[in-house]
Amino acid sequence: MIKVIITDDHPVVRSGLKQILEDYSDISVSGEAGNGSELINILLKDNFDVILLDISMPGRNGLDLLKDIKKIDSKISILILSIHPEEQYAIRALKLGASGYLTKNSAPKELVDAIRKVDKGEKYITASLAERIALNTINNLEMPAHDSLSDREMEVMCNLAKGKSIKIISEELSLSSKTISTYRERILEKMNMNTTAEIIRYALKEGLVE
Repeated sequence: MIKVIITDDHPVVRSGLKQILEDYSDISVSGEAGNGSELINILLKDNFDVILLDISMPGRNGLDLLKDIKKIDSKISILILSIHPEEQYAIRALKLGASGYLTKNSAPKELVDAIRKVDKGEKYITASLAERIALNTINNLEMPAHDSLSDREMEVMCNLAKGKSIKIISEELSLSSKTISTYRERILEKMNMNTTAEIIRYALKEGLVE
């Protein structure tokens, strides 16, 4: 039996995932967490085989949690399940220790296949992501500018690219407006840009936002 814990700040999403997985006799949803702190506290008390982890959560996001999770249990498999397209976070998540990456519009069967695969200690990579990695390797392509950003900077950049105000982003990430403004300045500096409009154009060109 594969013991799974679902971490997502939306109860409806957790309920839906649980309902999907209950149809499979070899998978048991043995825990739920609404944020990173809840997840860490649960992991300190119980053992699981696979974590389904959302990236976008209040406070510390999923990418921030990866290192802490691995410190608690180096063998646990972490499957990122996100609304964000692969182009944004997939390679970054894998580098930080995730076992796989799926978007939330993936088919239920694909989710189940991914859970089973990462439970065996293998990586789950979609065909499109595998092609992207292969092309970068074969052609030795220059890494995109956004790869220089930290995980939090990347998150702020994508929110800015969606046209969200600093005030809205600060509320969603539970950070001060001053902190978000500082992140914005760092992003502009690292990416050699001057305005938010340039960030938006870049993100659309790279497929980071729809």
